Amino acid sequence: MISFPNAKINIGLYITEKRDDGYHNIETILYPIPLKDALEIRKSKTGKTNYQNSGIKIDDIDYEQTSVMKAYHLLRERYSLPPIDIILYKNIPYGAGLGGGSADAAFMLKLLNQYFNLNLTVEELESHASELGSDDPFFIKNTPQLATGRGENLKEVSVDLKGHYLVLLKPDIFISTATAYKNTVPKSSNFDLKSVDQLPIAEWEENIKNDFEDGLFLQFPLLEELKSELYRNGAIYASLSGSGSSIYGIFESKPQLSTLLKNNLLWQGLL
Repeated sequence: MISFPNAKINIGLYITEKRDDGYHNIETILYPIPLKDALEIRKSKTGKTNYQNSGIKIDDIDYEQTSVMKAYHLLRERYSLPPIDIILYKNIPYGAGLGGGSADAAFMLKLLNQYFNLNLTVEELESHASELGSDDPFFIKNTPQLATGRGENLKEVSVDLKGHYLVLLKPDIFISTATAYKNTVPKSSNFDLKSVDQLPIAEWEENIKNDFEDGLFLQFPLLEELKSELYRNGAIYASLSGSGSSIYGIFESKPQLSTLLKNNLLWQGLL
């Protein structure tokens, strides 16, 4: 059985509070996009659980600590699942603010639920996903949602970018969560993201912000340059995605990209 975990972008991201548990409260809209991994599970050929990874790889990784394996072990322990073979083709880059690891974990939960007829509800899947990571529950429904708290509190919103063209950039920069938060100062958001559907996309630039940009643009000037270049190439909105190093631009139609954008292009296409 195979599925295709997809990436997400953030529309606005406000860091509103430092929590007592060391995490931060945020406000952001998570929006699914068509950039995808491929995840397959099937009956074990050896009587043991085997994990195989292709596509993008990280050196010296402990595969037992990957999001996919954590999701499998979580349900295996609670529902006595048998060994399986797991094959992941990784196409969504790590450390990019695109939610690739979270998507893999959430889609693994959904695959296991279907493959083994566990009959878990959406709410139960979201509860399991919340134990794995802050963004993971979003990918259970996989629809545009307003995320608050650590990102685990979700509410569907009526943002629709269908028909728009997305250009997604990923320079050769890896940003850890700790690095992203290092130069941020929690503060109240300056825009109510619940009302974003009432605001034309052409007005997002003046009203919606990702709070990670200020610090990360100082540390990695290329990111700011790429965002500006997206606007110069006709984007109606451009932003850093999440706390990672991906920059995206939303266009009315397919643009002619400059050399700088082409050299850092990860994906482009209709939403």
